[in-house]
Amino acid sequence: MDKIEIAKKIRKKGGTLYLVGGAVRDELLGREVQDEDYCVTGLSEEKFEELFPMAYKRGTSFPVYVLETKEIALARREQKSGIGHKEFSVVTGKEITIEEDLARRDITINAIAKNVLTQEWIDPYQGRKDLKNKIIRATTSAFLEDPLRAYRVARFASILEFEVEQNTLSMMQKLKPELSSLAKERVFEECKKALASKKPSIFFRVLKSAGILEVHFKEIQDLIGSLQPIKYHPEGDSFEHTMMVVDKSAEITEDLRIRFSCLVHDLGKGITPKEMLPHHYGHDKKGEELVEHLGQRIAIPKAWIECGKVAAKEHMLGGIFEQMSIPKQVDFLTRVAKSRLGLDGMQIVVFCDRWRKEEKPENILFAQIGKECLKEINGEYIKQKYSIEDTKQVGELLRKERIEWMKKKKQNT
Repeated sequence: MDKIEIAKKIRKKGGTLYLVGGAVRDELLGREVQDEDYCVTGLSEEKFEELFPMAYKRGTSFPVYVLETKEIALARREQKSGIGHKEFSVVTGKEITIEEDLARRDITINAIAKNVLTQEWIDPYQGRKDLKNKIIRATTSAFLEDPLRAYRVARFASILEFEVEQNTLSMMQKLKPELSSLAKERVFEECKKALASKKPSIFFRVLKSAGILEVHFKEIQDLIGSLQPIKYHPEGDSFEHTMMVVDKSAEITEDLRIRFSCLVHDLGKGITPKEMLPHHYGHDKKGEELVEHLGQRIAIPKAWIECGKVAAKEHMLGGIFEQMSIPKQVDFLTRVAKSRLGLDGMQIVVFCDRWRKEEKPENILFAQIGKECLKEINGEYIKQKYSIEDTKQVGELLRKERIEWMKKKKQNT
């Protein structure tokens, strides 16, 4: 049953079917529509279920029906009943209008409906105008009823590369006391979606502008004002540098673990004593613990945390790989190759970290030579060459042979 047939059946019983939410927004933006959500006015639950007995009903606080992959909800009003993201009382009924339903939605660009049969736009909050002007704006004061909306705004700004208007930033700031009530998994999901965008930095910049970055992202907040040597970092403080690095990573890789690693590679700079600035001696070692703290606070997957810790600890050595002695090069390659981040991931982190200040950042190619060395000189090679099985001896000879391999490689090139 297609949407037109569904809409006609609903109309015969005095109701109206609307396409709502992200599907409308994405259609107007010319983006691919992922999921289609529908809203019905003019029908009670009983009447809808009588019309579509095959529809699967899910949800407890308000009814959502799944009808042949389409999600259809009855128009509703909401009223906050407590602290947090889920504390709402919900009222549905055939008397509730589409305008009332749209009023409870978070931002104007998500508060547009389209009549399925007439193709008429219902846009009481000028969402289409805001789409045209690339503005994110709270729909009504109901925005303040759900603290998760603060992170949703930052995420939409990142994905769409829109600006957030000032009053909405102020409303986000008012939600600050409730942000800690959010499930950390929900915060991570918003952050994850932002990291998947073309400009992840916008997410963190919006939270900074709203004065709420410190609640869940204290380690990134601490980078603000952490000065760096201008000679190497003309872009500004450690926060600006980090934003530059994570955006560069989004141009290079779709692997979110690597993008996260770029985001957290310099967290150690946030706790550098002021008297040491603009230098950050030892920030690479300090960063490991801070990655763990951030990861635990917002339920970042263990694999991401492990990648981020390796990036924090090893990125400085990756940046000076060519200046290191060959034994240190071999030790670095061996450690990183065994990590979840791997040599390719680390190379991307180092490239993004240095791309503006390296004359030829394309010369950062330790991953290629590292993989070649470790593939040719492995445990099996040692066992066959020396006819030994002792694990300790194999390890010692492995390092020795890899050093010799690297020396020959350097001589030949």
